[in-house]
Amino acid sequence: MTDFLQDHPDGVVLALDEMSLYFQATLTRVWAPVGQTPIVAVHPQRDHVHFYGALNLCTGREIALPAPEATSALTANFLMQVLMLYPQPIFLLLDRAPWHYGEVSTLIAETDRLHVMHFPCLSRLEPSRTCVGASTGRHQPQPHLPSVSALD
Repeated sequence: MTDFLQDHPDGVVLALDEMSLYFQATLTRVWAPVGQTPIVAVHPQRDHVHFYGALNLCTGREIALPAPEATSALTANFLMQVLMLYPQPIFLLLDRAPWHYGEVSTLIAETDRLHVMHFPCLSRLEPSRTCVGASTGRHQPQPHLPSVSALD
């Protein structure tokens, strides 16, 4: 990463990932008229929303967009939008999700402004291992990294 920033002083370091939020209602109390059984409408499947996001690790600027699903095509589409927002060279950090390959690999190969590094398998630095763990209550404390330069 240091080599990239030395070669491209105006370059941008981005971490890109997607997430899915699932809505699952939990019922504790329901109001109903006396003598009537309360009715709660429930969908057989959990509703969900997908998001794609990118974080500029140098400035903290974030980009997030909703998506109907998490696929290689939509990941490539989001990456094209990121390329439109940042005209300078981009050092891109990705995890190893299956949808980060396929059409995404083709886009990366066709674009000379993208320099990609995939997180190592089961890395403590991978966003899904820290963010998702925190949202599910299974978060394991991670060591504090004082700055991006500590990753070099």
